[in-house]
Amino acid sequence: MAANEALNDLKSKGILWGFGVFVLIVLAVLLFLGAWWGSEPKQFNIMDEAVKRAEETHTTENMPIGYVYTNTLAHIAEVLLHKSGGYITNDVAPPGVFLDNVPNWEYGALVMLRDATTALRNHFARDQSQSAEDPDLAIAEPYFYYEHNSWALPSTEAEYQKGIDSLHKYMERLQKYGGPVKKAQFYSRADNLWQYTEVVIKRLGGLSTRLSANDSSNYGPGLTKLEQQAAQEKGTPVAKVTWLEIDDVFYEARGASWALLHILRAIKHDFADILLDKRAMRTVDIMIKALENALTPILSPMILNGSGYGIFANYSLSMANYIARANAAALDLRDIMNRG
Repeated sequence: MAANEALNDLKSKGILWGFGVFVLIVLAVLLFLGAWWGSEPKQFNIMDEAVKRAEETHTTENMPIGYVYTNTLAHIAEVLLHKSGGYITNDVAPPGVFLDNVPNWEYGALVMLRDATTALRNHFARDQSQSAEDPDLAIAEPYFYYEHNSWALPSTEAEYQKGIDSLHKYMERLQKYGGPVKKAQFYSRADNLWQYTEVVIKRLGGLSTRLSANDSSNYGPGLTKLEQQAAQEKGTPVAKVTWLEIDDVFYEARGASWALLHILRAIKHDFADILLDKRAMRTVDIMIKALENALTPILSPMILNGSGYGIFANYSLSMANYIARANAAALDLRDIMNRG
């Protein structure tokens, strides 16, 4: 009798130990996947990706103006969908559902992708305001504006893939010289670039302001009632930002900087003639350098927002500085493009 009880006791302990080991293995796998999926995508070479796409369509010898810019937009979308872990914002299962930084990064990159695609549809691909819009771009742009967190019926990935396919069709038509299919157009003019730069200025200005607002030392109980009231009337956040939320805007800015960096490199290529003619190439280089600095690898396991001269760094203000420098260069670029 005692032997049977001892045997049953060993069996129950064995089951518990087995279950415990299984739980530990699952947690280890989830932690590994979370760390892998949570890593930011690396930068890519816009020319290499354009040549790769041309080789796939056997048209390497023909890469007209606008091809690199459009392929850059398509590849940014492809990175969002096919990076490690895929598109994570709409995940409903672990570990993706627990990842906080990556969805903010994806949203920042997505906003820049949307702006650049809208500029392509409404400005770069149209000769003048009375000209008809390109049919493929009229299809591509709305797909990228589909809700960014839908996981089914239809999923965000499926809609964005349709946008990528339409951009590829536009690229193929850019390379055509005749036949039944109308050739696509791309106009690398100063007025087109000026209109897109206006949008970039607003995006960078908004990010810089929100990053600066993360410096909670400027707000809160240290303000008088009149100062708090004035800040609220201006729409400035007064409440202290919690340490769990300070990284949201930071990673959104990182994603926006990553996407805009590649877009600017493509603009530097496809708008080279007008940039050289107006001596604005150096201004674009300043924007690119500022965004490269904004993407410096992060050494801390968490985003720190220390006081101005404290022992801990303030990541939000450092990022705001680089974004503000890029924004200042964008203001100069707008003014240069607006001159006769």
